[in-house]
Amino acid sequence: MFKIFDTHAHYDDEAFDEDRDEIIASLKENGICAVTNIGSDLKSSRNTLDLIKKYDFFYGAVGVHPSEVGCLEEIGDDEKAIDEIRKMALSSDRVVAIGEIGLDYHYEDTNKELQQKWFRKQLRLARELNLPVVIHSRDAVADTIVIMENENAREVGGVIHCYSYTERSAMAFKRMGFYLGVGGVVTFSNGRKLKDTVKYIPLTKLVMETDCPYLAPQPYRGKRNNSTYLNHVAEAIAEIKELDIEDIYEEIWNNSLDLYRLRDKIKS
Repeated sequence: MFKIFDTHAHYDDEAFDEDRDEIIASLKENGICAVTNIGSDLKSSRNTLDLIKKYDFFYGAVGVHPSEVGCLEEIGDDEKAIDEIRKMALSSDRVVAIGEIGLDYHYEDTNKELQQKWFRKQLRLARELNLPVVIHSRDAVADTIVIMENENAREVGGVIHCYSYTERSAMAFKRMGFYLGVGGVVTFSNGRKLKDTVKYIPLTKLVMETDCPYLAPQPYRGKRNNSTYLNHVAEAIAEIKELDIEDIYEEIWNNSLDLYRLRDKIKS
């Protein structure tokens, strides 16, 4: 039977409050053998710790999303703020990454300097702890690449979550050893840029993700997403790359284990 690793999910989100246990209980019977739940602020990172304690096939990433870095500023002491993330990262060997961190310039009132500051600090924490990073980058490709290069992100590696840039930018991330996260957008009729990137980039650098409850693939677009829908993402990748679906599942499962350094913990 095929194995699927959802490398980026938010099962702590309030969208799952009414049926979280039921949804998660259904995952294994649908081939979902591993999930990494991703923190987006301090609260959701703590919630992620609760999930990885409760479910034996869940892993976690802790960190603060660029749009949420105000919660770190509010602490009033930069080192104390970073120490909050450090303590969570060290609290369990099932915390496998720092994330999601990065830059998001989508909105006009974005404080770019503040986002860059905390992106750098969280990258440095990842290097200190020798953990890969989950990077959120939206409308900010140039600054993302510069900061990653300056902070030697290649030393820890990681994934560019919900990849949305060009093939050329993808090569820059590939040179730093990063994987590209591919989700529901690859099934959209208007997802041509991602489709072109998936065709161009070697399968060895791709992983699958939901970003659930967001970005459900066709035919569920606009509805609440969950990991059981990743078969549609796998089918789209197989069609684009003109490969057998079994090869897609096998390679991406192994890529996901390598991304989060879980080869010795999870059997292939």
